[in-house]
Parts: sequence; C-alpha cells; structure tokens
Amino acid sequence: MKNDTLNVSRREFLITSTRAAGLGVGFSLGLYLPMSTTAVAGEWDELPSEGLPEIGAWVVIQPDDTVIIRIARSEMGQGTLTGLAQLVAEELECDWDKIITEYPTPGENRARDRIWGSFSTGGSRGIRDSHRYVRKGGAVAREMLLQAAADRWDVPKGECRAANSVITHQPSGRTVTYGQVAEAASELIPPQHVELKDPDEWQIIGKPIPRLDTDDKLNGKQIFGTDLQLPGMLNAAIKACPTFGGRLKSFDEKKVTGMPGVRKVVRVGEDAVAVVADTWWQANQALDALPITWDHGPNAKLDSAAIDQMLEEGLSSDKEVFVGNKAGDVNRALKGAAKTVEATYRYPYQNHATMEPMNATALWSKDKCEVWCPTQNGEAALKAAVDASGLPVDKCEVYKIHLGGGFGRRGAFHDFVTQAVNIAKQLPGSPVKLLWSREEDMAHGHYHPITHCKLVGGLDEAGNLTGLNVRISGQSILATVMPDGLQDGMDPVTFQGFHAEGDHAISYTVPNLLVEHAMRNPPVPPGFWRGVNINQNAIYMECFLDELAHAAGKDPLEFRRSLMADQPKSRAVLDVVAEKVGWGKPAGDGVHRGLAVVKTFGSYVAACAEVSVDDKGKLKIHRIVAATDPGHAVNPQQIEAQVEGSFVYGLSALLYGECTIKDGGVEQTNFHDFPSLLMDEMPEVETIVMPSGGFWGGIGEPTIAVAAPAVLNAIFAATGKRIRRVPITQQLAAS
Repeated sequence: MKNDTLNVSRREFLITSTRAAGLGVGFSLGLYLPMSTTAVAGEWDELPSEGLPEIGAWVVIQPDDTVIIRIARSEMGQGTLTGLAQLVAEELECDWDKIITEYPTPGENRARDRIWGSFSTGGSRGIRDSHRYVRKGGAVAREMLLQAAADRWDVPKGECRAANSVITHQPSGRTVTYGQVAEAASELIPPQHVELKDPDEWQIIGKPIPRLDTDDKLNGKQIFGTDLQLPGMLNAAIKACPTFGGRLKSFDEKKVTGMPGVRKVVRVGEDAVAVVADTWWQANQALDALPITWDHGPNAKLDSAAIDQMLEEGLSSDKEVFVGNKAGDVNRALKGAAKTVEATYRYPYQNHATMEPMNATALWSKDKCEVWCPTQNGEAALKAAVDASGLPVDKCEVYKIHLGGGFGRRGAFHDFVTQAVNIAKQLPGSPVKLLWSREEDMAHGHYHPITHCKLVGGLDEAGNLTGLNVRISGQSILATVMPDGLQDGMDPVTFQGFHAEGDHAISYTVPNLLVEHAMRNPPVPPGFWRGVNINQNAIYMECFLDELAHAAGKDPLEFRRSLMADQPKSRAVLDVVAEKVGWGKPAGDGVHRGLAVVKTFGSYVAACAEVSVDDKGKLKIHRIVAATDPGHAVNPQQIEAQVEGSFVYGLSALLYGECTIKDGGVEQTNFHDFPSLLMDEMPEVETIVMPSGGFWGGIGEPTIAVAAPAVLNAIFAATGKRIRRVPITQQLAAS
C-alpha cells in the first residue's frame, strides 16, 4: 500500500505566534481557548494549553516536551480518547509517556469555522470518521518540527528524523527535543503536502496501549457531571409529567418553601417543575413533598397491549409499508417452495439506563450562558443552550465532561441541557446543577424503538433457501427525531443489517428477497440506543436462519456458509469463531452452542455462545467467543474491553430489558424492575481481533448485536424450544 498524501491549505492551519507570560512559548496544532476551563471543588483550573502559541487544531507541545492532544469526540468509557490520541501520536512521533488530553469547546469550534470537525460521538464513528484528519494534524506537526530543527542546524530536512519527541540529525548525530524547537516551529508556514504512514510502519496504532483515563478513574480524580462543583452552586431536582404528551397544570410551592435549604420552586417548560436548594438531597426531598397537578393529556390510557395491537396490524397491512431491500421475485419463490417456514419475533422498548443519570450545570446572566455537561455531541448541547438561553450563540458556551455512560441517550437529545438553562435563567448569576433522579431518568428516556417482525422463508427439495420475506412492523426513530433523514418517507436506519450494500449490509446472498417496514409510531419517544436497529434485526435474521437450517435438516454453520459465497469477510469471522469453539464437537455435559454473524457499522462480527439450561429453566451462559474484523484495529486491548462491555449491555437487554407502558407512561422505575446483568451471570468472553486492513469499521456497537441471537440459538439447541420475544428470562422459567 502506498503512503497517503494529503494537501493542507493555509486556511486549515492558521498561523499565529503569541507569548504568554509565565508559561513560556511552545508549538501547537490547536487554538487558544480563553473559556475552556473546568471547575472542581470550587477551584478554577486553566487547561495546560492555555495561552500557548498555536497552529491548526490538534496538538500543543510545551517547552518541557509535554504533548497535549485535543480530542473533539466524547469519552464515555469506550476508549475513544485514547484511540484518537494514538492516531495523532503515531504521525507526530512523540513520546507517548508525556501525552495528556483536553477537550476543545463547541463554541470555539464554531468560531473557527469548525476546525475540529464533528463533535458528535455515536454510531461507532469516533475513530472511523475522523482518523484521517487527526492523523493529518500529527503529520503536519511532525514536518514543521523537523523543519525547525533543520533550520537550527542549517541542514536539509531530509537528513533529520523524528522519534519519541526527539529529532536527530542523522549524519552528525546531533539531537534536539520537540520542546526546544517548539517556538521556532510555531513561526513556520505549514507544508502544503504531508505523507501519512503505511500501516506496516505503525508503531503506536495497533498496539494494546493502556488507556489514558484509567488512573484518574481509579484514584477518583476523574470528574463526571454529577461530581462537578462551582463556587456558589445550587442544586436542582426535577419532575416532568409522567405521561407522554402530558403537561404541568399547577403546583403549590408554599408547601415546601420553608423546608431546609430550599431556595426556589420553578416551572420548567410546559411539562415540568423543579426545586432548587443548597443540596440535591434537599431539593429532591422538597420535590417529593410538593403538591403537583398534572394534565395527563391525550395518551393517558395508552398501554403496551394497545401498542402491540398496532404493531401486529402492521405485519399484514399494505398501508405505510416501505421496501428496504428487494431481489428477485419473493412471492413466486415462496409459492414454489418445497417447504415454507414462518415465525414472528418481537422486541420491546428499552431504556438507556446510563449509570450516571441525566445532568447539566448552567450559569446564566443577561450577557452570558455557560453549560457544563456530559454530552455525546457538544455542538448539539450548545444549540440546546442557545435556544433556551435567549442569547446569541457567541454569548453561549458548553464545556464537555467525561460521560458516565452515553449509549446514544446523550447524543441527539439534550432535554436536560434545555431544562438546566431554563432553571438557571430564573436564578441569574448563580450556577445551578440539575440532576435527574433514577426514576425521572426511567420515565423520560428516548427509548429503544419497539418492533415486531414476521419472517417467511422458502426451501427447495435439497433444503436450499430460495426465498425470504422479512416484514418489520414498528417505530421509526428518524420519523420522530430527525424527519429530514427520511428518504421519500422511508427510514433507512430501520433496515440495519438488511441493506443490499454499505455499512449495514445483509451477510447473506438470497436469490429472492424482500425486506419491508410497516411504519407504526406509537406516542412513546424513540431514540438511538447502542447498536440502534441492528440489535433486534440481528435476532430476527440470525434466529430465523437457525430455524430454516433445522427445517432443512442442515447444520446451522454449513447452512450459513452456503449463503456466504459473495461475503468473504463475514464468512471469515464466522469460520474463525467456529474453529475456535470446536463447532461440531461436543461442548461438554449439558452445554450447547449457537451462532450469529452480522456486518454492521462497517465491521464484520461473529459469535458463538455456549449455554446450559437446567430442568427449572435456569439459564447459564458459560462462554461467548467473538471475532471482529474492523479493518484497522487501533487498540486491540480496547477492542476486547468494548466487546466484553457490549455483551453486558446486549445480554442485559436480552434477559431483562423491557419498558412496559401503562396509563400513558413507563411502568419501570429503577434497577429493581429494569435490572442489568449481574457479575455471576457474566459469561467468559474470548475476543478474536482479526483486522484485514483497507477500511475503518466501528467497534462499540457492532459486537453488541451478535450476543443475543447467539445465546437464543444456543438455548434452542439446549431445549428444542424457540423463544421469539425479548426479554426471555420469564419465558425460560415458564417453559
């Protein structure tokens, strides 16, 4: 593979040179951020790059050789911060042991014509959508440092080499550190062309380097939104109408204004009321005691039975049906089949249930609005702040904080930011931290969309699949969240894992195929939930393929392989998993296996689960072996951690994850009735990372999709019974 050559315009790398008293002068690819500060325990701390001379956007090099890498994407436990730093450091040729990171702000990004690109972190895009331009930032810095050293020695730049933050003049052996030439480098014009390394030359990318944020999380230094403290800060607790579409009618603040610590009771928008107090506990206690009258609105009688009925109608209706993938003549193939198989699967609403509930801290005055919050999209958070503040955008700023979980909830939706600003406007000059209770978080999510799916497959006399009809009935996320994303009324996201091509393509070649979506949108707000629609679509496809294999009298592995002649990468991850577990050989006394494979978010993933089910229906998931081909693997250790973590999330959803609707609202209130997988339920996970190169796939979301169908198929192997509705725990016990 040839080196990538990139053109770099002067606009991309604006040259400035400034000297900050007391800080010395260094060289940076970044921009001065006068408002980019954090406040912890009442003390304001400047960022390390504050006041240094800057060029471009990404790296600051201090005189002591400390390298500060700016990360536009959000860190929420997935390791993006470390992975992006590896990409920059690889091209920069810096000393990894002297790296620290910081977040630029969305306000500065806007003011500088979005020089950092997208601030959105979701869809497993943190690295795969930004790897090229962040590597470019490191490469430009490297070349300018080399030129500064060459000028210092009056030698050709080609005689100089950079490694580990040291530049060496090869003929003479002279050396200089990055910090020593930083000032001179800052005065140079950036090169118009830079070369990126071949993957074969990578020394940092592809290595299992420990995460940069681990120490601070272990020693308690890491600050999350719930930890944030500002001078004079007040705390707010909030309740919104528990019915979807309902409103706040009235409240009697006189009943709580004399309670300890209470400062104010305020209306928040059309549907909520908040209590502001010295501490959050005082605010929440007063809120619980506050007499509130709700207008429950038009959905007060809505329940899960009515929603199920709506979706069942869509399985056979001709109204509002969209075609996502079509090949051949399905009707003809099914009519001519020697055997047809039919099944209906169902997937429920599920809450993101991040460990850290929604929160934001806002400080508002007539001249400025500032927000500190954990967010997956700093620019979207800034827009929410601007809209709520009533101030122009150049008077508003958002400071990102590490997230205590995101999973999509803190990406497209910033209702918590809107609420925080609305509350702060009613207490001008005082910072107010809004923190949702767990109960509020459960009642006012943007839930994993509910869908049902009817599948019909046709087999010929030899047991070959000749036709497949997939009818999904259920909610469209885009129709509610971002209608502009619809394509002639169709939601393409609904068809993840069923597309003919692209990042979410079907893993099989079926001669006659029809995949449809009957759009049915109940008045429950849907959202992007880790993995989005591939979670249920993988269950629908992979479990039904198992049904077809057994109906054909064929081995599930071989049945899949027979449909993958045109899918070599999908077949490769499936074959590796099967070989690793010893498919076809006994798994152990009472232990049974199940397979699953998907292509999604640009990566190829397969899994095999080993389970047992006792005579009382108790499930034990012993082991899951998973193979992932993401093209390029930036940090294999982080990939392994992502796979393990995604299986916790996916298996929790499979076993327990269901939000049911009663009287227009969600019935579940906390982790006692919306539980997560326990430690003793977690299977052994063996991760095989097998990057084939040539593309950049995602990690955080692809792997979640294979856990549930692999386990479901293993359960059938163990019991001979198909479970077609999620969650499964009660159904197992009943069987």
